[in-house]
Parts: sequence; structure tokens; C-alpha cells
Amino acid sequence: MSTRARQYDAEVLRRERLSEHLVRLVLGGAGLTSFVSTGVPDEWVGLVVPGQFQSRYYTVRSWDGSELVLDVVVHEDGLVTEWAQLEGAGSCVGQTVTLTEPKGSFAMPAGAAWLLLVGDLTALPAMARICRSVDVPTQVWAEVPDDLPDYLPSGTAVTWLVPPGPGQSRLAEVVEQIDWPAGDGYFWMAGESAQMRAIRKHLMRERHLPSSAYDVMGYWRGATQRQPRAVDPGPIWRAGKAAGRSDEQIWADYDEASKA
Repeated sequence: MSTRARQYDAEVLRRERLSEHLVRLVLGGAGLTSFVSTGVPDEWVGLVVPGQFQSRYYTVRSWDGSELVLDVVVHEDGLVTEWAQLEGAGSCVGQTVTLTEPKGSFAMPAGAAWLLLVGDLTALPAMARICRSVDVPTQVWAEVPDDLPDYLPSGTAVTWLVPPGPGQSRLAEVVEQIDWPAGDGYFWMAGESAQMRAIRKHLMRERHLPSSAYDVMGYWRGATQRQPRAVDPGPIWRAGKAAGRSDEQIWADYDEASKA
């Protein structure tokens, strides 16, 4: 018998523009009273915003027992992007969102002598939190389009890289040129999915690392790999709510529209 993952309702308390492509959302409210962090520094939650049926996953930048912070990468389009950037009466501040139970995968072996972190802007929140949680020599390669010199903890050894273009990454090439430290350590990386696949092959075939020595995750797909939605759920959700329909009824409307 399957058990449905726990969900939490949260209110958007504040929003802050950190850079051109990064927006900070501070969530709170009574719905988070029972929220329990995994303690894993790269933990993420599913976020469902008004006008969206599906979860989008974001790293928990911080959780202090009452307020949960998500730093959201924004693009030209996308339901979360559009919602997070609305101004005036349509602002996301004050709205209610749904979060799923947190999960994490960072698992640095107890005997690791060093840590290498590589990622793009989507990985930056996790890399910042990881840097604060470890006490071994750490090097970071961050491929970001914005100027965020103070985002990582002070004193972090970081190489800032500029993406080759919008929706593009060259992190696989960067990793292949890393001068690896001696001894046993841990490698953590997140970013564009095709780049991550290339890196996994490099770590297995060229570096011959055991699976316990690295964690490589695809956070997003490049523009050439994306499949457009056949039906945009946003208008259906808004129309359904305006008509007083239940979520189950709106889901049925969306399924029917998707078949057309």
C-alpha cells in the first residue's frame, strides 16, 4: 500500500530580487509548523504555486524553524517564473503555496579529505549551504550569469565562470580540466542534464571513481531538449477557480484538454 508524501501549505511572507536571474522567496505560516528538515545540505522540496498543478523542485536555502527560504532561478517564461515576478496586485507575496516533504542526496564519506563542488546558478543555493556544513578543504566552480560575489560564504575558494549563452552550459568541459586533489574526497555537481550525463561518464570511465565518491544531478534541461506543453495549465486553473470548481474538477478539465 503506497503512502502519499506529506505536503505543507505555506504563505509567501517576503520576496527579494537578489539578481537579474535569482529571486528569493521567504515562506512561513502555520502550515509549516510540522515541517522537519532532513539536515542534508542539498535538500530540496517540491513547490506548487497558484496556477500550476505540477511540482517544481527547489533547494531549501535555509530553514530556521519558522521561515523557509527558497532562491528561485527565473527565466523568460514558465509558470513559477511568471508567478514569482508578478508585481502589484498580482504579487506572489501573501499567496499560499504547497511544499512537498524535503529530500536530499549529499552524502560525503566520513573519511573524505576534500570536497569539489561544481554547478550553475540552479546549484548555487545548494553549494552555499554545503559550504557552511562541511569542515574539509572545499573548492567551488560556479557557472552563473549574474554578479553574486557575496552569495557563497566568506573565504570560499571559488572560480566564477560565465555561461556560454542563455540556456547553455560548458561545465562538462570545465570538469574534464580540473586538477584533482590527492587522496580520497567527494565530488558534488548539479546543473543542466546533458552536461551531467557527460560528467557521470567522465567520472566512471576516466576518473574511475566509485559511486560513493560523487553525486551528480541534472536540475534542468537545455532549450534544445525541452518539450513544449501541449496545454498550458495556468488558464485552466484560473478559469476553474473563478468558476468555483474543486481541484479534482480542474484536474479533470486539464486531462480532457490534454486529450483534445
